[in-house]
Amino acid sequence: MPLKDILAALVVIVVWGANFVVIKFGVDEIPPMLLGALRFIFVAFPAILFVPRPAVPWRYVAGYGATICLGQFVFLFMAIYLGMPAGLASLVLQAQAFFTVAIAALVLHETIRAHHVLGMGLAVVGLGMLDAGAGSTAVPLVGFLLTLLAAFSWACGNIVLKCAGQVRMLSMVVWGALLPPIPFLLLSAVFEGPDRMLDSLMHISWRAVAVVVYLSGVATLVGYVLWGRLLARHPVARVAPLSLLIPVVGLLCADWILGERLGLWQWVGGGVVLIGLTVNLFGARWAAWLRNRTQAA
Repeated sequence: MPLKDILAALVVIVVWGANFVVIKFGVDEIPPMLLGALRFIFVAFPAILFVPRPAVPWRYVAGYGATICLGQFVFLFMAIYLGMPAGLASLVLQAQAFFTVAIAALVLHETIRAHHVLGMGLAVVGLGMLDAGAGSTAVPLVGFLLTLLAAFSWACGNIVLKCAGQVRMLSMVVWGALLPPIPFLLLSAVFEGPDRMLDSLMHISWRAVAVVVYLSGVATLVGYVLWGRLLARHPVARVAPLSLLIPVVGLLCADWILGERLGLWQWVGGGVVLIGLTVNLFGARWAAWLRNRTQAA
């Protein structure tokens, strides 16, 4: 992977790692579905007046909007609102890497090798350990399951991008953001109520404004543009596991800023997930090194 792509990946890791603490601040002040609507309204407008429509069929734009923009954040915002710790949400969401590799094998016929299977297995074990020995940071089951659904939605969006081929990611992000606001507003009206929506908007704080700016401008426009470019230039199995470094930032931010304290088994489980990442990324090199050593002997 070229240096500029490695640097782009590092930017995404930092931006998205801090994103979970920002979401926690947001859902503490704004109802989660209304927050989702505000996020994507300001992704789409006014940028859509200046950014040309992506040169791909509409089904890819709609698919991107329905999966990465709508599905992922309906589930993620609700998970954090219902008590899913921000740091652990950053870790569980990275199950998208393994969902992506599996879906790519089924849909795109990309090869899954032994080290991919081993890495996925380790990650499953690690995720299963997160609810053990909760310590001062409990993991609600509904929040955990909603975060897994968010990860699956993200993975489906990765495949949509891969199928779309070479596409100008800024255009895809901006035009894909046209779809989510109306469903988010409808969900907010039904489950959060018009009175609560209006009250939140009438009494919005400067911190809430900063949250919306970060979520729409930094996490969405910057983060997803860079992520989409990486997916377009490299095999899914190489790019998707990089996102497992995001929880390193997410867990540290949640610890430092929110005071989330993990139990021993949660730290062990997180470590096992990251070992799964390492196996995914470097398993092929290790296998080749072992073969060369065996042949040399």
